[in-house]
Amino acid sequence: MTISKPVFDRLGLLLWIVAFLVTVTLAQMSLDHRSVVFVYRNGSEAFVAQQPLYHVHLAMGYLYAPAFAALYSPLLMLGHHFGDLVWRTICFGVITLAVVRQVRKLGGHDLTWLLSFGLVMSLPMALGAIRNGQATILLTGACWLLTLSALEGRRAETFLWTSVAIIAKPTAIVMVLLVAALRPRLIPVIVLALLVVLIIPYAFAPVGYVNDQYHDFFQMLTAMAVDRTGPFEPADFTSVFASFGYPLPEREATIVRVIAALMALSAVLWYDRRMERGTAVLAIFVVGAFYMCVFNPRVEPNTYAMIAIPSGVAIALLWRQEQGGALRLVLMALLVLSGMTGIFRPIHEFLSPWLRPIVVSFISCTLIWWFWARARVKVHDAGSVAHG
Repeated sequence: MTISKPVFDRLGLLLWIVAFLVTVTLAQMSLDHRSVVFVYRNGSEAFVAQQPLYHVHLAMGYLYAPAFAALYSPLLMLGHHFGDLVWRTICFGVITLAVVRQVRKLGGHDLTWLLSFGLVMSLPMALGAIRNGQATILLTGACWLLTLSALEGRRAETFLWTSVAIIAKPTAIVMVLLVAALRPRLIPVIVLALLVVLIIPYAFAPVGYVNDQYHDFFQMLTAMAVDRTGPFEPADFTSVFASFGYPLPEREATIVRVIAALMALSAVLWYDRRMERGTAVLAIFVVGAFYMCVFNPRVEPNTYAMIAIPSGVAIALLWRQEQGGALRLVLMALLVLSGMTGIFRPIHEFLSPWLRPIVVSFISCTLIWWFWARARVKVHDAGSVAHG
């Protein structure tokens, strides 16, 4: 039997959907096994009961803004099983919408293939976060849609996705700041969204209680930036040094993060000025997601789903643009194989947490260079035509 091209082009998208349905089914069979959704439920239950949300000294457990606990509370009313299902569906829907919108912005031919191929390449690394029901998936989709909306000048959508991203995880502030730098005229909209997120909990709980939670929340964020004595094992770039017995002092790590932030800002500003709009959005988000994963002191292995999905789309675009060469094969193999290291526990324990920062850094830096080189060629060609 011959598989037609339209069916073949949709196989990756079908696999993406089937993988989600399988993980949802497994989650429903064993609700809190390999899941972090119970942390969200516990935080929301504590908020409704006006109990403390945070363990400041441990910096573990519920680590999200008070607005997250407030807005998750309606899912508690749906019951644990149905609420879990709705939560996962929302996260999956937002990230899928972001990828679909990105692929449409890229334009050209074989958009269905581009969508399917990009998703199937990212699935091995993203599946862990999807299976665990992590807010990282919602964060990724919201930040991606924020980037798309802001660069198109859509104020209402920028307000919406800024709010959702910050509620999903405080680390969204990195992408929010990059967007503000790219589109200064949207700063009032972004500031308004941040204020609304801060105000939301006051609509659901007394002022004194919410004030106390914000005090603990900001104290915990400060502590997490410097305290590494707790049970959490970071998987950022410092894990590479720590895994081989050469832990990086906090001062040096901070210097690296600042330098990387300045380089990321320079890159996104350059992409915004020199590249076609659709490709520029993808390049900018790859840079932002790369920074949020590799240079975030609270990153864990499953957080790398955030860079895996845009990297998959970017590699698919490279595959479409470059008709030959080993680069696309190498990047595809690295993305897929590094995502599959968790299949066997001994291999996972040996390679975690130091492998993914290395692999992701190589993939991301290569893609960032490819975007830059592609834009340079187009600028040169345009200049040659203009002077011809």
